Order: sequence, then C-alpha cells, then structure tokens
Amino acid sequence: MKMPDAVHLIASRRPRTPAGDIPALHWQGGPVDDSTCASCVYAHVRARPGEQGCEPGHACMQDVYARRIDRFFRWHPALGDEQLAHPYFEVRAIAARHASVFRLAVLIDDPDETVRLQIALRLPLAQLSRLSTDPHREVRIRVAQRLAPGALAALRDDPDYGVRELVALRLPLAILPAMAADPDRAVRMRVAQRLEMPALLRMASDAEPEVRRIVAERLPAPLLARMASDSDWRVRWEVAQRADAATLNTMRDDDDVEVRQTVRERQASEATRIGVIHG
Repeated sequence: MKMPDAVHLIASRRPRTPAGDIPALHWQGGPVDDSTCASCVYAHVRARPGEQGCEPGHACMQDVYARRIDRFFRWHPALGDEQLAHPYFEVRAIAARHASVFRLAVLIDDPDETVRLQIALRLPLAQLSRLSTDPHREVRIRVAQRLAPGALAALRDDPDYGVRELVALRLPLAILPAMAADPDRAVRMRVAQRLEMPALLRMASDAEPEVRRIVAERLPAPLLARMASDSDWRVRWEVAQRADAATLNTMRDDDDVEVRQTVRERQASEATRIGVIHG
C-alpha cells in the first residue's frame, strides 16, 4: 500500500546530525528516528523545505538537546502557545520564549525553575509580583530586575543577598534608608552609593570599612571631619581627598604614609592656588 506523501518523505530522509555534534536523542530516551518523526504531532511540517519544516538532529522538538528544540521554535514561533503544557521542561521553557505573553501566567507555578526563569523575563509587569516569593533565587533576581521600583519594597527582606542588592540599586530613595542596616556588606555598599543626606551621614559609623569609604566619597565636605580619625586608612585617604582646610590640618600627622602624602599634596596645591590669586 502506498504511504501518504509526508510519511513517505519522513522515511526517505534520515535524521542528520552535524559532524562532531551529540547524537539526536529523544527526550524520553532512545534515538530520534523515522518512527519518532512519524508519531510526532508536527509530522506534517517535515515535508516542508528548509526552515518551513524541521530537521532531526538540527531543529527538532522531540530532541533532548535544548539547542535543537530552540531552533525548532525559532523556525516556528507561532507553535509556542501549543506547547506550554509539554511534559518535557526544556520544551516548556523554550516555548515560553515565543508564546503570547497573555498565555504565560499558566506557568507561574511550573515545577521546574528553568521554565519559571523564562516567564520571569516576559511576564507582564502586572503579574510579575506573583513570582516575588519563588523558591529559586535566580527567579527572584529576575523579578527584582524587572519590577517597577515602587513595587520592590516586598523584596527588601528577601533571604538572598543578591536579590536585596538589586533591590538596593532600584528602590525609590524615599524608602531606601530602611535598607541601611541590611546584614550583608555588599547590600549596604549599594545603599551607601545612592543614599542622600541626612540618611547617608548615619552610615558613617557602619561596621565595614568598605561601606564607610563609600560614605567618605559622597558625604558633603564640611561633614568629613567626623571621619578623619577612622580606624581604616582607606577611609581616611578618601577623607583627605575632599576635606576642608581645617580637617586637613588635623590629619597632617596621620599614621599612614599615603594619607599624610595626600594631605600635604592638597595643602601645597591650595597654597599655590591662593598665591596665584593674591600674587
């Protein structure tokens, strides 16, 4: 009995895998072969030429290899909506890159974080906050990157410092002081880079010198005197870069040679400037 044209073509075109590439394997195990193609829901596209069709070992939704699945959906992006419930997580994740954004909410509770990572990149902002308590840190990081600044307050106390660091970078300044006492140094450094007075001044006594150094870089010069005797020479060096004349005088005999040199260079430069003005 004569086979239908599409099935006949499947049987006559063997799966091709580029030289050196991994073999074409089915996501459920075993090779991708003629029987795989014949039973595929998209068997009808196999008869089409080039990127209008598909190609086992190169562009195939049945393959275990994500790159081949991705190539299939790039050739056929309109099929993304149809595969959001596929049993293989890689297919769901890649289909989510191409599916309508209005269909993505069905994947918010997907059991695989790879899928949730994909929808966190595309979900409409109005629905994105539903992922703010996701169990996987990478998902929450992507949420923190995309949420509107005013909606980030819910993530200020996230258990992962990486999430909180992103929040500190984007949180509205009006509520940023609440993060000045964060338990992680990296988060407080981000806070110190953005805080405005008078909240910035309160961080001048932070326990970490890296945080205090940032404060010394940004504090108004007339307020730097309180940091001129800081226990860390790097903080005092930053103070010496910007302090007023009175504060510099108190630092001439600093314990650190780099700080003393900076003080004297600034004082000499200032004396030269005044001499030029009055000369």
